[in-house]
Amino acid sequence: MLRRALLGGAVLAAAPALAGCGGLAGTLSTSGIRAVEFDQPLAIPPLAESEASGGVRRFHLTAQEGSISWPGMPEPTPTWGLNGPFLGPTLRARRGENVEVTVRNAVPETTSMHWHGMHLPAAMDGGPHQSIEPGGTWRPSWEIDQPAATLWYHPHPHGATERHVYQGLAGLFLIDDERSDSARLPREYGVDDIPLIIQDRRVDEEGRLVLEDSGREPGMLGDTIMVNGTIGPVLEVAAQRLRLRLLNGSTARTYALALADERPMRMVASDGGLLDAPVELSRLRLAPGERAEVVVALTPGETVRLRSLPVDLGAIAVPALTGADDEFDVLELRAAASLAPAPEPSWGEDPLHVPLRAQDAVRTRTFALQGRTINGARMDMHRIDEVVHVGTVEIWEVTNTESVPHSFHVHDVQFRILDIDDQAPPAHLTGPQDTVYLEPRRRYRLVLRFDRYADPAMPYMYHCHMLLHEDGGMMGQFVVIEPGTEDQVAAPGTGGAGHAGHAADGGHAPDAGHAPDAGHAPDGGHAGH
Repeated sequence: MLRRALLGGAVLAAAPALAGCGGLAGTLSTSGIRAVEFDQPLAIPPLAESEASGGVRRFHLTAQEGSISWPGMPEPTPTWGLNGPFLGPTLRARRGENVEVTVRNAVPETTSMHWHGMHLPAAMDGGPHQSIEPGGTWRPSWEIDQPAATLWYHPHPHGATERHVYQGLAGLFLIDDERSDSARLPREYGVDDIPLIIQDRRVDEEGRLVLEDSGREPGMLGDTIMVNGTIGPVLEVAAQRLRLRLLNGSTARTYALALADERPMRMVASDGGLLDAPVELSRLRLAPGERAEVVVALTPGETVRLRSLPVDLGAIAVPALTGADDEFDVLELRAAASLAPAPEPSWGEDPLHVPLRAQDAVRTRTFALQGRTINGARMDMHRIDEVVHVGTVEIWEVTNTESVPHSFHVHDVQFRILDIDDQAPPAHLTGPQDTVYLEPRRRYRLVLRFDRYADPAMPYMYHCHMLLHEDGGMMGQFVVIEPGTEDQVAAPGTGGAGHAGHAADGGHAPDAGHAPDAGHAPDGGHAGH
């Protein structure tokens, strides 16, 4: 077993709210999760400061070294964070705003910053081609023009994404619009609208974060659960209903989230924004990279815990090794003796809705995930795997061909699931998504629209979001081009036309359901080191 201690830098003089966490005292539970006391206030990531001038809202992020003093550890734990020692602030912007983010790299390794779920030019996407050297700065800019949603940001350096996320580089990016403004939903950030970044980590006896390469699938599972960097978190609740913005920010673990008594909760949004209507659930499966918004109801004076139950991963081999059998508490909710009233969740239609229809598809592509490959090939930074025409709709048939968990994420777009093995998806999987868990040996048909941006020389990514798999090569590249410009397709760094795995033209696909697109954004922006 290769054991890697993830070391950060100097101890910060004063750790911000995200450093709060519970004691690590306790024994491993039967599920392999360390038992902790739920006695620490849940840290709420601060809203990032911004300046608006010249029609642009500007944010600043610094990836930096830090440390957290977790109780029970002899030394502070070295970590990485953004504008702080661990994780980062929540960026918030409105549909129609132009934004610019200055990202400074103050960690000792080359990194990048990907805007997961965002529709934007490929050069602004923050994938492995937009690297930021130590001491360097990157300044992407784009227009926000997609529906209100809970997105996130994290590093995407090729071969090192798992480690950089594990060390603490991640945060949320919230989008608001007129539809979300008028929705009957809890909306006071940090009060009844609560961000929850759920992650697992392992901390050794010397207080270091440890990432093991043990050969287990789909990657290392931590024995300590944290929410927003808090271990044993408690949230004091003052309203009858809470909106929980859930992000699975783990590198390998999939959760089945439920309230401890499995009372119903209302799912109101998926990765890309609001559903067509609330969906009542007793539990919700979230794979790495997936998000969901749920509304839960409480009664005065009660205490209830958010829990992860044993999760159905499909026909996988050795469930115990994947954490599928684990059951553990995640967050304690403590309702006040008197709670402010809150309405049932509801919202209107999106006036900018553009249907995603299978009958509009010009091509069907197939993707098979196995080992560390997609369609039998490992990631090659100098190879373009797919070429897509701007403004077109396509169907992507994606299959996990083995008994190992995989998830599938596509950059730039929000897709809809047409069917799973020719059957309609369950209600909670009918919304806009950019990441989907793939049960083994099942075929998922996705419908996608590639809007606005054409760049024959800069690709987007598609990949497994189990980060050990992504780093090992389970990733491909696609470019979006104007029709007739196929001869201009060039993989970055090749100095000429790159190899393209599949051409952009093709046949039509049959009819299916409807879905909105992920929005539009203008050309522009700049990037540099």
